[in-house]
Amino acid sequence: MADKLQQYDDIPPYARRFLIYMTTILGKSEKTVHEYYYDLRTFFRFMKCYFHQARFEDFETIDTSDFSLDDFKNLTTDDLYEYLMYVRNSRDNSPNALARKISALKSFYNYLTVKAHIIENNIAKDLESPKLPKKLPRYLTLEESKRLLEAVDGEFATRDYAIITLFLNCGMRLSELVGINIRDIQENSIFIRGKGNKERKVYLNDACVSALNDYLAVRPHDAVSDRDALFLSKRKTRISNNMVYRMVKKNMERAGLDPDKYSPHKLRHTAATLMYVHGDVDVRALQEILGHEQLSTTQIYTHVDEKQLRDAVSRNPLAEVKREEKDENKKD
Repeated sequence: MADKLQQYDDIPPYARRFLIYMTTILGKSEKTVHEYYYDLRTFFRFMKCYFHQARFEDFETIDTSDFSLDDFKNLTTDDLYEYLMYVRNSRDNSPNALARKISALKSFYNYLTVKAHIIENNIAKDLESPKLPKKLPRYLTLEESKRLLEAVDGEFATRDYAIITLFLNCGMRLSELVGINIRDIQENSIFIRGKGNKERKVYLNDACVSALNDYLAVRPHDAVSDRDALFLSKRKTRISNNMVYRMVKKNMERAGLDPDKYSPHKLRHTAATLMYVHGDVDVRALQEILGHEQLSTTQIYTHVDEKQLRDAVSRNPLAEVKREEKDENKKD
């Protein structure tokens, strides 16, 4: 991450220090920090064009490192709204992308006023995020999940089967699975590190224990560069996010599933959905398993499939009551 931060030299120094704060103090992930960097860079590029310090025609190459703190202090809430209108209309930002940019601004201004004490007035504190459309997560059905497991093949089939089994049964994030060390496994549970480096205990069912034991029996021990890592690559290094991503896609194809529709994160959705729909798991227990801070985040998984809806309607006690045929020509 230190190398990444050194590359953030095309934004003002006070913005770069905010990214360092997010990394070192708040413990935000590399992905989150990089997204905030892009959002802040877009913000400063717009402001340079807005105040005629640069041209919109050169937007993608504008260096904003010289956007002075004095110019920044003179910005108003109206200027922020002008920026948000620009990214919405001229850059076709979706409500989700717009919400992220607003979040970046609010966090940035909060840092500058409350933490760094660089400015006094937080003009971003009252910015409201757009109403986001509710999307049901995409997931595999129970039968599709079984097909995927049955289709796992290749030189590292034992390892890959264990990985997919953990995804489908425990709902781990990709980064969490890749980060597992051997010492994190304790009989029928695993300690994993989630967002913000928070640790939680995930219990393993029989399928997970069996798959892990099979893998550990064939896991290399000699000439391993990272002896702590649970899952190893062909080169005997810790397996990477990209490698797991490609492996999942390849086995999706073997199972006759659309690899463009499903990813490791969709397997996390699948685990959560299967536990809720078929396992009758309480939503608060599901929250703990998935490592969500907010219950509202978990509640997107509490949807029901179409079969449940059809069955619910069919079980209505009036389902068999039908209108009797009447002779329309009969007179009273």
